[in-house]
Amino acid sequence: MLAMSPNKINNDMDYKKSVFSTVIDDITVYFVTQRKRSEHCILSYRTVWNKLELFLKNEKVEIFDTTTGKNFLKYLFGDKDHAQMTAYEKFHVRVIHDLIEYLETGTILRLKAPQNQLSGSIGNLMIEYIQYRHSTRIADQTAYMYKLYLSGFLDFLGKCNIIAINEVNHTHILMYIKEIKTIHEATIKRNIIVLRNFFRYLYEKGLLAKDYSRFIPKDGYKNRVKLPSIYSEQEIQQLLKAVNRGNSVGKRDYAILLLAARLGLRASDLANLRLSQLEWEQNQIFINQLKTGEPLELPLLPEIGNAIIDYLKYGRPQSDLPHVFIIARSPYSPLLATSVYTIVRKAFERAGINTQNKKRGPHSLRHSLAGLLLERQSILPVISEVLGHKNTESTKYYLSIDLHLLRSCALDVPPVADSFYLQKGGGFYE
Repeated sequence: MLAMSPNKINNDMDYKKSVFSTVIDDITVYFVTQRKRSEHCILSYRTVWNKLELFLKNEKVEIFDTTTGKNFLKYLFGDKDHAQMTAYEKFHVRVIHDLIEYLETGTILRLKAPQNQLSGSIGNLMIEYIQYRHSTRIADQTAYMYKLYLSGFLDFLGKCNIIAINEVNHTHILMYIKEIKTIHEATIKRNIIVLRNFFRYLYEKGLLAKDYSRFIPKDGYKNRVKLPSIYSEQEIQQLLKAVNRGNSVGKRDYAILLLAARLGLRASDLANLRLSQLEWEQNQIFINQLKTGEPLELPLLPEIGNAIIDYLKYGRPQSDLPHVFIIARSPYSPLLATSVYTIVRKAFERAGINTQNKKRGPHSLRHSLAGLLLERQSILPVISEVLGHKNTESTKYYLSIDLHLLRSCALDVPPVADSFYLQKGGGFYE
């Protein structure tokens, strides 16, 4: 059983981790090391665990067990029958059941169901297509998305007893699109894009006589341009000051927050940062960015260097791991990118910063750094270099952060002479 004592936890809200947080860290390590779950998968689990944690706090629940788990699911979905649930809702149920089983037995007996399997002649064509896209240097996460969506289409074809690509016609494609069940319109859009590109590839390679990509309709989804989540320089300072650096976890998290806020490092690069990448004599940090594969050289600022030294000397457990940041309990292992996200999210909560309608992960600190550089009128190539962008096109997205500077770029509309409205001639003026 998981016993939670809110009073005990609140005695040291700075960095005494709650029992719940400890268990979540443990099950995360279990999923990664024993069940070989990907970080993408763990991030999905954390969306449910975060909801559960908030539920426990709001309800002032001291014991988490089977009953509490059922109450949480009832709170989310009422008395809805499992057979009538969407895939999204069933995922919540599975995550909670796994958590209960892990707490009670220390393991999870449920085997991971075969997912996203691309088999058969059509599956082999899909694998070939994904490999082709890999050769065009798409990110691993994008390749994962292609496999996810194409496997869904392959499952649908299997239900229709279609085993060869030449048996597919535009009716099957339209039926599949109609049956896609999702709560996100954007997911439908991505499914359609992947299918369209896949069938265009088959046609261009001569594997299909007809270009079915032309029969795939537009989804009608309109991209909603969102401003990046940013925080002011004062809020970033408030975030850093709220860290309790008097213990090992606080020393580690403070160094992570500094690297994200001052240098704009992504969560994946923070989790993967190696001791060998810290060049103390040159005061530089040299990394290869996991997202882009591009090398990046950043200054090892005194503030950051001192924080890392403080952690390495007085906070980091004795370990032969090459990673700078590791979990605080044995058996020691490197932090995951999802753990970095949790560290930043909880830091915002402790600092009491208003995060309503804003993101509160490491990327928000990256956005905030770009906003600060823009506010100081740094030129675009400099901002691109700091953020590790290969070209300025990726950086232009950040121009939408500073509304004040954008307004200063607006041009006044010149007045129109009265004679324009009084002139005669033409159907418009009759």
